Amino acid sequence: MSFRRVIIALLCVAGLAVVLDFGVAAYSEYRVSRLLREGSHLSADPEVTFHGFPFVAQAFDGAYKNIDIRARSERPDIPGEIMVEANLRGVHLGFGNLVDGNVRKVPVDKAEARMRIEPTELGRLFKIPDLQVFGPPADKSDGSGGSGGTGATTQGAIILTGTLPLSPVADAVTLTTGVKDKGRVVSVLADLRLDGDQVRITATDIYYGNEASPAAVGPDAEKPVRISDEDKAGVLARFTRTIDTKDLPFGIRPMKVEASGGQIVVEGTGKDITIDLDRLNQP
Repeated sequence: MSFRRVIIALLCVAGLAVVLDFGVAAYSEYRVSRLLREGSHLSADPEVTFHGFPFVAQAFDGAYKNIDIRARSERPDIPGEIMVEANLRGVHLGFGNLVDGNVRKVPVDKAEARMRIEPTELGRLFKIPDLQVFGPPADKSDGSGGSGGTGATTQGAIILTGTLPLSPVADAVTLTTGVKDKGRVVSVLADLRLDGDQVRITATDIYYGNEASPAAVGPDAEKPVRISDEDKAGVLARFTRTIDTKDLPFGIRPMKVEASGGQIVVEGTGKDITIDLDRLNQP
């Protein structure tokens, strides 16, 4: 056999090994996805990704280096769906147990879990459909010169912007006349904090600045409306909410909250723990 044929044969074997490895990984991802969906009563299969090559070696050892999980979850206290995510490092699970699906509790060296509440769900929660979350006026870390772009990652002080009715009777006017009050854009400064298992968003003051308010972007954009002293308390109340995290995926306790990319993100970490595959989604 010529040297060239040997090389071709070796390449074919290597190619088959890679295809086999990816095939086994894809099957394992499917099995874990099904286990998570059935155990946590999800409406759709979660996205599961096994990292690391070769995967077959990890499967034989029953020790997986890095697994990412993403799923959309419904919560009775948050309208719509939220995104739940988990990154698992050092997962100890025999391949046989994975195939037959008899295992529910899995030892993990480190688990990072998070919950993301996106702008649409935040708007429904606050009953302000166009609600947006922005960074503080002094935050220039996103390279926008303090424009408050949604790419900024912040915690503590944030800016909330949304459209409120012109007056307390606006909703009644809509019901009686059929003419909907388009309202006016309002921006507020708010404090974002994690208090135990609860996320507290507390509006502290009306915000009129231009540099961080989306209402002031563009030549035709509407400026934030001026709020009278007698209406101030009511407006701040509209932008104030408490969200119960109900633990994060796999029962991990929340440790940090931040505003990132227009979302409210709650995160937590656990080390040397045993996760329950039925607890990806906390009802």
